Amino acid sequence: MIPAEYVLIILSPIFFGFVAFEWWHTNKRQLGVYQWRDSFANFVLSAMHQFGEAVSLLLLMPLFLWLSQYAIWQIEFNYLNLIALFILQDFLYYWFHRASHRVRWLWASHVTHHSSRLMNFSTAFRQSLTYPISGMWLFWTPLILVGFDVKLVISVVAINLGFQFFVHTRWWKHWGLAGYLFNTPSWHRVHHACNPRYIDKNFAGVLIIWDKLFGTFEPEHDDEPCRFGITDEFESVHPWTITFYEWRRMLELWPQTNGLSAKLRLLFGPPQPKVAKEQR
Repeated sequence: MIPAEYVLIILSPIFFGFVAFEWWHTNKRQLGVYQWRDSFANFVLSAMHQFGEAVSLLLLMPLFLWLSQYAIWQIEFNYLNLIALFILQDFLYYWFHRASHRVRWLWASHVTHHSSRLMNFSTAFRQSLTYPISGMWLFWTPLILVGFDVKLVISVVAINLGFQFFVHTRWWKHWGLAGYLFNTPSWHRVHHACNPRYIDKNFAGVLIIWDKLFGTFEPEHDDEPCRFGITDEFESVHPWTITFYEWRRMLELWPQTNGLSAKLRLLFGPPQPKVAKEQR
């Protein structure tokens, strides 16, 4: 198995090749799929995210290794167990992703990824520095407690995220029969859309079956093109502004929120669209 820290590094030349080709191809046809400031922000956000992940991994690895002492089983490495881990991790990713749209503390990090009004391969790089703070890593701890090797879990997480790069594009309407099982660019365009019909749909990482099982699947409709971005009137190419947009909103609302229950709803309740009072 490829060491966790090398998975995305090994895939990086492929990612950059796809970005370069899509940029060249769409600019040649004047499709307006790329804007250089938006893409530059995506690359800076990716670098910030990778730095944050590297630091958090150094800090969290002792915790993960400590938790592994209390695992129910010690699951040996073989291909059958690897497939089981891949499916279980993808299942947990679905719930992490779904929670990231319904719990404001998680959305504060995830909104970074949804904040662009464009959709192209570079959008996959638009990730948040603050994922370790919001607690994405908590969703992988059950895998460690079940008995999977810590480094193997982290590698599978990286492979899952690597696959998702390829669904961030306006290319490809259908993947044929593969679309019944796997996440596709069409399904993921729906996820990034802010049309009311498409909001909070298609949380899949690799396998679209979770959305179909739990009622969150929505196909892309020919009569309603996807409008990308978030429902707020927010658009920025400044990486720092993008990263802390929702965190800043929660901080501003904190003094105006009275009572413990209201403050907890502010942090852990559903995300709230920006209202006119906040815009003044």
